[in-house]
Formats: sequence, C-alpha cells, structure tokens
Amino acid sequence: MKFKYLIILLLFLLTSCGSYQSNLKKINNKIENKYHNSGFTLIYNENLNLKKLDNRSLMIFHKNLKKNSSVKLTNPSNNKSLIATVKSKDNFSNFYNSVISKRIAEALELNLNEPFIEITLISKDSTFIAKKTKTFEEEKKVAEKAPIDGIKISDLSNNSSITNKKNKKVKFSYFIKVADFYYQKTAKLMIDKIKNETKLNKLSIVKISKTNYRVLIGPFNDINSLKESFEKMNSLYFENLEIIKNV
Repeated sequence: MKFKYLIILLLFLLTSCGSYQSNLKKINNKIENKYHNSGFTLIYNENLNLKKLDNRSLMIFHKNLKKNSSVKLTNPSNNKSLIATVKSKDNFSNFYNSVISKRIAEALELNLNEPFIEITLISKDSTFIAKKTKTFEEEKKVAEKAPIDGIKISDLSNNSSITNKKNKKVKFSYFIKVADFYYQKTAKLMIDKIKNETKLNKLSIVKISKTNYRVLIGPFNDINSLKESFEKMNSLYFENLEIIKNV
C-alpha cells in the first residue's frame, strides 16, 4: 500500500511541475511580447566595426532581442512603419536601440541627423504578423532588388557629413525616460539615487496618472549631451532606457 501511495505522490509532483513550467513559459512570453523601445538607431555602413549587414535587407541588429524575432519599426514623425527581423546581436553603443540597414532608413524616411525610431516586438502568432506576412515577403523581394539613392551615412555627432534632401530643421528636444513608478515617493527615491551615483541634475517627475509617476532626465538640446548623459546612466544597469521626444 505504501508503494502505491508513493507512486501516486510522484505522479502528482510530476504533473504539478509540468503545469508550473507551462505557466512559466506563458508568463515569459507575455513579458517578452511587451518589449517596446524608442530611441536613436545606428544606420549601418561598412566603416562600422560590426558584423556584415546587407544594406538592401530588412534585417536589424539588436542587443537584447533573440535572433529571428519579428519587430515593427516606426518613424513617429511620419507614422511610416515596416516589419523587420532581428539578424543577430552585435556589440554597438548602448546609446542606440538598434542597427538598421540603409534600405530601412530610406523606407521609413528617417531624418539622418536624428534617426529616431520606435521598436515593438511582435509575437509570431499575433494577428498583426498573420496579416502582414505576405506584405513582408513582398517588401523583402523589392528591397533586395531596388537601388538605394540619396543617402550618405556618417557619425551622428558630425552633422556636417550627413546628407539627406528630405531632412527638415526641427528643434532638437529629447528626454531620457528612466522608468515609471506606482508611487511618487518611489520616483523621488530614484531621482536621489541617480543624482548621487551619476551627478546628473536635469531630473524631473511627470505625473501620468494617479498611479503612474515617470522619471525623466532632460530636456537635451543637442545629441552629444544626450549621449553623454545616457552613457552615464549605463552604470545603473537599467534594462530598457528609452529616449522620448517633445515631452
């Protein structure tokens, strides 16, 4: 009888573990599918010390997302968007949220002086992917054949060497979004921590709602000071710092 009860107990434990693992996967998938980031992208050129990225491809490099992940890239200034695929991870500055091809920059009509984009991770079984798969394949074929015109890429800090006839002069105004907090008190504690550990002082709290307090750094009026402050924040190991525009 004892042996019978032991078998029943073992079967119960195995079933529970399987259920737990299944639930854990569901939770992890939900977390992964919520990934969103806004910031500056780095447009690939052969002079960068990176892996090869075909300039006609709809592929990107990303530091955190898995290889072959599908992402929606959006230019918020004109709402143009497309679907791209993460080719692999690579070692580029944390200031940039991705490395994209010249084809993507052209398709989104990015301002090359301020190549600001939003990245949203898309679940492979989402309705968005199901509707856009055919479009993506058609875009990919066109991108592989079409020529690339009117784009010359260089370092963001050297604006004089970047040319794009479509670029418009717009006031540079960006903030670093640190995080959102449920309590205002917690947001204030975070500001104190940042001031003590990074010596940054252009910090503020924006009340989004009764239970949402956003910590911001800025505004920044030029890209060099923005990049310098962003890199100082890397010492605090935030996983998903964002750059947002015109708060």
